[in-house]
Amino acid sequence: MRGLWLEQQTLTYREDLPIPEPGPGEALLRVRLAGICATDLEMVRGYYPFTGVPGHEFVGEVVTAPEAPEWVGRRVVGEINLTCGTCRFCRRGMPTHCENRTVLGILGHDGVFAEYTTLPVANLHPVPDGVPDEMAVFTEPLAAALEIQQQVHIRPTDRVLVVGVGRLGQLIAWTLSLTGAEVFAMVRRERQRALLAPYGVRALTAEEVSPRSMDLVVEATGNPQGLALAKHALRPRGTLVLKSTFAGDTTLNLASFVVDEVTVVGSRCGPFAPALRHLAQGRIDPRPLIEARYPLAGGLAAFDHAARAGVFKVLLEP
Repeated sequence: MRGLWLEQQTLTYREDLPIPEPGPGEALLRVRLAGICATDLEMVRGYYPFTGVPGHEFVGEVVTAPEAPEWVGRRVVGEINLTCGTCRFCRRGMPTHCENRTVLGILGHDGVFAEYTTLPVANLHPVPDGVPDEMAVFTEPLAAALEIQQQVHIRPTDRVLVVGVGRLGQLIAWTLSLTGAEVFAMVRRERQRALLAPYGVRALTAEEVSPRSMDLVVEATGNPQGLALAKHALRPRGTLVLKSTFAGDTTLNLASFVVDEVTVVGSRCGPFAPALRHLAQGRIDPRPLIEARYPLAGGLAAFDHAARAGVFKVLLEP
């Protein structure tokens, strides 16, 4: 099998990988299209020690599913956390925090930057017929954007700022605009501004962000400077949502968080079903974010492209 292989922070293209065998309750999937995200780039930089096939954003087709043959041939996307269902967090309805979980392309389970991958049938969601692969491949990050609304009550009277409107930040701003709140986004480039305009999101430069003016701020830059700007914009008793995962540490003065009584929310994986509904009903169309498509054999060049400043989504076609 052809695929990308990550080991000791070194990414290589290989043609000798074994086709994975589905375990109990799992399906073998042929990857149709996969997307490179910021987490994949940070994995190469050492964000998390991982050896195997990286990648977790995908749309695929079920090849075999021994315990669920009715899934064979269906076009699917898949939730990335493989959980035990029996630990204390699974029993409390928090499967994304399963103590025994593996994570597609991130922790203990080979990912989607290859011709084939495996996932439990329970993780799969059928893709509606009217949603093309180029939209379906965004289901996972769109779900992550929607998780904010699962965690935080957003009022129509709220002023909301997104700091960092790259790959994920655009989806966050677009989905927040559907809540009725007044949504702003801090931009560095004109293309960011242009992508926000159809959703009514007001673009601001860093200099235009007023201090202590926002009820909710979402930090999605992946750098300490973005976090400092997010805190600068947040009003007392406001909510700061952290969406960044990046290698390394950051220094933070927590005294101001205490004095301002700030609520800090970490936010990660989100609900797939609403994401697919948004795509199917045309409320969100992520295709303008696609920068380039590379064949799997060009995966190393694809990673280099995705790592350039200002680049949005780069796709891989196995």
